[in-house]
Parts: sequence; C-alpha cells; structure tokens
Amino acid sequence: MQIFPTRATFHVALAGAALVAVGVASRLTPMVAFGGAMILAVAAGRGLAWLAVTRLRSAGFEMAWLHPTRTVRVARSSPFDVIAELRNRGPDPVRAVAIRPIASSVLDVEVTPTELTLGADSRARITLRVRPLRVGSWGLHGLALEVRATPARGEGLYEVPLLFANPFGVEVVSTPLHALLSSPLGGRGRRGAALGRPSNAVGEGDELRELRDHVPGDPFKRIAWKASAKRGQLLVRDMEREEREVVWLVLDASVELWAGPMGHAPLDDGVDEVAALAAAHLRAGDRTGLAVVASRLRSFVRPAQGAQQAVSITRALTDAANLVDADRSDLDEQDVALRVFEHARSLDGAGLADVASGDLDGLALRAEALLERAPFVVGVPFARTAREQVLRRHLAAYGIEVPPRPEGERQRAEATLTEVLGTLLRERPSPTVVHVWAPAPLSKSPVLAALRRLRLHRVELRWSMPNLERGLGGHEAVQEIVDEAVRVRARAARHRGQALLRRVGVRCVSPVRRAG
Repeated sequence: MQIFPTRATFHVALAGAALVAVGVASRLTPMVAFGGAMILAVAAGRGLAWLAVTRLRSAGFEMAWLHPTRTVRVARSSPFDVIAELRNRGPDPVRAVAIRPIASSVLDVEVTPTELTLGADSRARITLRVRPLRVGSWGLHGLALEVRATPARGEGLYEVPLLFANPFGVEVVSTPLHALLSSPLGGRGRRGAALGRPSNAVGEGDELRELRDHVPGDPFKRIAWKASAKRGQLLVRDMEREEREVVWLVLDASVELWAGPMGHAPLDDGVDEVAALAAAHLRAGDRTGLAVVASRLRSFVRPAQGAQQAVSITRALTDAANLVDADRSDLDEQDVALRVFEHARSLDGAGLADVASGDLDGLALRAEALLERAPFVVGVPFARTAREQVLRRHLAAYGIEVPPRPEGERQRAEATLTEVLGTLLRERPSPTVVHVWAPAPLSKSPVLAALRRLRLHRVELRWSMPNLERGLGGHEAVQEIVDEAVRVRARAARHRGQALLRRVGVRCVSPVRRAG
C-alpha cells in the first residue's frame, strides 16, 4: 500500500522546514522547536494514515455493482448508467477523492460524483455513465480512488490509492440487431415474426419491380428495348416473384479497417451496415447467413430464419472486433503474459505472490482458474501453444482490449474471400443474393473470377465499399493537406473499384452515411 501526502501536507512540511532553517540561522530555539514539531506532526500523520486505512480495509471498505447480472447487452453509441456502491463498514469516517473508472478505452465513462465523504458504517452510490463506442465484449474492470482517513472529522493529511477489482461485462452490439433482439414478441408471436411475409424477389413474375442498368449475365429477353432507346443505354426489367430469399452477407473484418477514431473507423460502419441488412432480411422472413473473413475465415453462419439466427449473427459480428488472436494481435506471448499478470494480480487473493517472475506455466494455471469469475464465456483463441491460448482467453473473457497488428491482412483477406465465394456455390440451399462489404478487389484478383461464377448461377451480387475517408479532418494546415490527399486517393480507388465490379455483374451499393 502506497501513501502520498496531500497538497496541504506538503505545504505544512515545507513551512516546518523553512522555520527550522530560519531558526537555526537566527539561533532562535523556539522557532526551531516549532518547525520541528510541524515536521514531526507530518511524520506522525503518515503513520496514523497507514493505520487508519489498514483498519478501514480490514473492517470492510468495499465496492459492489448494483446490477442483477454481471453483464449487460447494449446498442453501440447508446449511453446507459451503471450504479456502483461504496461501503464503509468501519467505525471511522473516510473521504474518497479522485474517483475514476478502470475500463476499456472502447467505453467512454463519466463518473458522478468524483469525491465524497462516507461516515462510519455508511454507504454511498456512484453513477457511471457509459457510452460504448465499438461493438464487442468489453470490461468495466472496477474503480480506483484515493482515500483520506479523517479521524476526529479533520481533513486527512495523506492520500492512499485503492483499487477495487470487480469485473463487469458490457456486450456491445449493433443498433439494428439490438432492436431485433429486444423485440418483446414471444410464443406464437415470435414464431410468426420468424416466418415473416414472402418477399418480392427478383425473378420471373408478372409485376415490374424496377428498371435498372444492364450488367453482364442478364438474359436478353429481359432487356427493356423502348426504355433503353429513350435513355440511350441498355436497361433491364426486374420482375417480382413472391418467395423468400437465401441471403449471404460477407464482411471483411481485416484489422487495418479498424484504423481511425474509435467508433468512426471504416469497420465500425461496416458492422452497422451488415447488421442493418441482416435485421431487414430476417424481419422479411429471408433465410440469412453471414461469413466474416480476414486472414482466415472467422465466422460462417449458415442461412436460417428466426430469433435464434439473429443471436448467432450478432455473436459473429461482435467477434469481428476481437483482436486477441495471435494472428491479429500486436502482442507476443510475453506481452500477453505481462497484461494477464497485471490484471490477475488484482483479482488473486495472494496477489500472485507464489507465481515466480517468468513462470508462464504457473501464470497460465492461475489465469485459467480465474476464468470462473470472468463476465464472458469465450471460445479458445487462435495461438501457437496451449499455454498462450489460455493467456489470450483470459484477456478475452475479461474484455481486455488488445492492440492490432500493424502489418494488416489485406492480401490474405482477399484469398479468404475468394475461398468463401467459391464455397457459397456449393451451399444448399443455393444463395439468391450475396452482399459483400469489403474494399474493392484489384484488377487481377481471383475474387473477380469467383464473382463471375456466382453471376453465371444467377446469383444477385451486391457490393458495399468501406468509406475510407470517414474520420479525416485535421485542424492543422499540414494535416488538412494530407487528409485531402488521402480523400482524393480514396475516391479514385472507389471509382476504379466500382467500374471493375460492374464489369463482372456486381451491383455497387453506396455506403450508408451516419451522423457522429
């Protein structure tokens, strides 16, 4: 336990030292004695503060969350309140100052109040206003504060930092899926919602759905010749037929797409767009599936309907923000072990005193035992050894964020996307719509060949590109010049990519613009 003097204590000690110096120089014994007494009082106050705080902790000075569960599911960017209670079970009053949360940087947390005084055997509530900035599973790890024991109702001379390690989990999901999961329907009403109404799909029907531009693969019998002559370009009739779609949503979750301000990175928007599409198709009764790709396939949720499918898609999108795997993280095993040690020490009763420095096997055993107290139940992360898997799993289970690897996954993600598109051709039931959210492929990318094969099987292809310009806008003159150059380059790449995709029969969908 560390003890730090308050500003008033520092001033008293400084004044005492000055009196002693002046008294010695002036040979004034009373002044020396008075200054020495002030310094002695400060030293005695340190001992009293140590005893008071030790007595306070042993009597029961603790913090608890006033929430019925250890986790809460919330929509991204939707603020909510969590109430914590400080309990002073001791006979002495105490003043708590500099109250602050210990939480993931993905959670924007404000604490009210930041200081308070607790009388003997009393309680006080603290409100934490939390605004989640990114989907994923994140941790509110506890509270940190500094206490001043106040014997005889006087102002404490020393501050003692205290940490209350009390993990609380925040599962952040995209707003469209959160609304779908929060639906109050149950029983027969839930089954009816899962069935949905037949959607008006593109196909051989009697009603005109829309006139659109001709893309390679469209049959000539659907060309609207009169309208094409008036417009000066080939237009195609899309007719409506009543049936439920088999929709596949494919999300590129490469780590470089998380670059940018928290909550405003391209992949933040991408997760929201895919979630909105999933919610809309599920409400319409379409069988909806999801594939999340990066340097390897991260999630593959086969098409289905209903509320349980919404839960499965939500989990897959939430996992898209997970960077704890060894192939996505900038931390090696030693770095991970250091983070686990610092976190587990606050939870372990003995403070890991019996785990030697550098004993990664012993640390892994202790970290695995502490998983019972974790707010999240997670799968086994990707790692090179079983020991490293345990250490990385500890970080994921407690919602501890990990920095991404700087190299990125662009090339390997394209290879994974090519494999997934080829897999969709072999899936049963066959897809009717495939919607990809990813950067545009390169001109000689194998992704284009996979798209052509899907188009030959009469699969409707849609593609949304990330808005790489989002989050730009510096205040410095040089920064603004750099940002403008990035914008121009991003726009040019988008236009080239759209032209390339249209040539293989893909319909390009503009990114959704979001405020904030």
